[in-house]
Amino acid sequence: MLRASISRALLALVLLTLAIAAPAAPTPDALVKNTAEEVLALVRSDPEIAAGNSSRVYAIVEEKVLGHFDFQRMTRLAVGKHWRQASDPQRQALTDNFRTLLVRTYAVALAQFRDRAVEYRPLDNAPTGDEVMVHTLVATPQGKPINMDYRMARQGEDWKVYDVLVDGVSLVVNYRSTFDTTVTEKGIDGLITMLVEKNAAAQGGAQ
Repeated sequence: MLRASISRALLALVLLTLAIAAPAAPTPDALVKNTAEEVLALVRSDPEIAAGNSSRVYAIVEEKVLGHFDFQRMTRLAVGKHWRQASDPQRQALTDNFRTLLVRTYAVALAQFRDRAVEYRPLDNAPTGDEVMVHTLVATPQGKPINMDYRMARQGEDWKVYDVLVDGVSLVVNYRSTFDTTVTEKGIDGLITMLVEKNAAAQGGAQ
């Protein structure tokens, strides 16, 4: 009995030690800043990117950025009301192809803005719920910065981006009208085909 009590006490002590030693998850604004600065540093210093190798940008985005995005939620929001009628395989195909489209869009923007200064705004208040908006400003040659804001949601101990707003225009809402028209005319499979063709065209243009 005493041995069991000692074992339980030691286990509790080990768990407490691990809890104290574990690094705290970054706040949403710190996550955006740390990720963006790391990615920009890599893009600015990579000689292959400077020589025009777009596949290197995609590789960096895949490695450093994608884990911080909730692509299924982004796809669901972009598809809107039609998401309910999609089967599980169709939802997976939509998510996979929309993810590819967004990665290429992000990578192209990253290559264009790699030399721009970015200002990271602190959160107005510490996040107390499961949703937050992180604000940044991207400098432009014209002098007027671009507002780039990230809608984020808590997932367990982590924060994930589920929408990006550029000067107040939502990325997912921007796609929604096009997706709605396509599904209305050609169905869910028609939307999947459109995304596949867009990605194939973009890949061919990058080669």
